[in-house]
Amino acid sequence: MPSETENKRREIIERFGAEGVITGARMFDEFRAMIIASLPTDLPEEEFKKQLFERIYGAPMEDFLSGKVDDSKVRR
Repeated sequence: MPSETENKRREIIERFGAEGVITGARMFDEFRAMIIASLPTDLPEEEFKKQLFERIYGAPMEDFLSGKVDDSKVRR
């Protein structure tokens, strides 16, 4: 049976893990909002989506789908 210390340690790790996910999601949302603010406001919806994807992931979606680009080849 786990000790009281072990239970507290697990509780802290679990809580930090959840908070880490929330923090990461908030950071992504802020990053995405900055990218959106940098795009021209008059883009058609499909072009907007293409440019947003490329700026976030570093390559066009078509390159990922075709296998031309994978995570190891994307600029960081």
